[in-house]
Amino acid sequence: MRIRVTVAAVSGALALSALAMPAAHAAGPHRPDVAKVFQAAHAPSAAKAGISARVAGGKMPYDLAVTFSNLKVAKAVKFGTTNRVSTTIAYTMKFGADVDVTAKDFFTGPFLYKGSTGNMLFGDDPATCSVTSATTANCKGKIDIYPGDLNNAEAGTWRAGAEAIAYNGQDPESGDLSKVGYAKQGGLGTTLVQRNSKLTTSAKPKPVKKGKTVTVTGKLSRADWGSRTYAGYSGQAVQLQFRKKGTTTYKTLKTAKTNSTGGLKSTVKATVDGYYRYSFAGNSTTPAVNAPGDLVRVKK
Repeated sequence: MRIRVTVAAVSGALALSALAMPAAHAAGPHRPDVAKVFQAAHAPSAAKAGISARVAGGKMPYDLAVTFSNLKVAKAVKFGTTNRVSTTIAYTMKFGADVDVTAKDFFTGPFLYKGSTGNMLFGDDPATCSVTSATTANCKGKIDIYPGDLNNAEAGTWRAGAEAIAYNGQDPESGDLSKVGYAKQGGLGTTLVQRNSKLTTSAKPKPVKKGKTVTVTGKLSRADWGSRTYAGYSGQAVQLQFRKKGTTTYKTLKTAKTNSTGGLKSTVKATVDGYYRYSFAGNSTTPAVNAPGDLVRVKK
């Protein structure tokens, strides 16, 4: 599993990391000196003493007077196999009178985390904030997901949080982190990170005599994040639906179950011209999907 830690120079964009891991294990551009800040800030209590001894003689970042609330995140994020997917997270940031959130070296951003695996997802750029009072700002940032960021077992519920870092004019390359402030807060919301789904429908024969059998086949597949391909989704209940030509509403005819390769097959009696399709309701790991309707004309 690849964990991305994207940290640019202080004068450029910075996407915050929230893993206590050596910089050498992080993929993507990063600055080792900034990585030390996050190592120190995020290390479990038992490990902090060891990190403290290695980072500038124990000069750790201080707790920044920043808290987060009112986080809003999409109910679900569908991720496929090849393209980057981004989702926006909005939140309120409250800060103490001694925190200059307008400083060029102050950064904040959202993150998603999967508690059972330790994986975390971040944005390529910091959040943008609008200061609304002497102690409050409204912020928006993106989470950017790339192929290789996830494995199949991580589909489902993820938690959301936000974090901030203030360099306060400190040169990170000095190794002294005592003047660097850091704040992190999790448990602010949840979203579903789902394996994107695909569904097909094919109805035959065309045309068909009234009262004769129509055979409807199809396939339900979903993204395999390991192989970066779409694979059949077996054992899933899928509805066969019909829409009479000239109308707009589909009605469920029966429920079928996908076979070991995600395949579907159902039969119905033809009555009138109309469109057949399969419809999958979805679940926590896989989004709902409707196949395009397939028109069958009925002749007497």
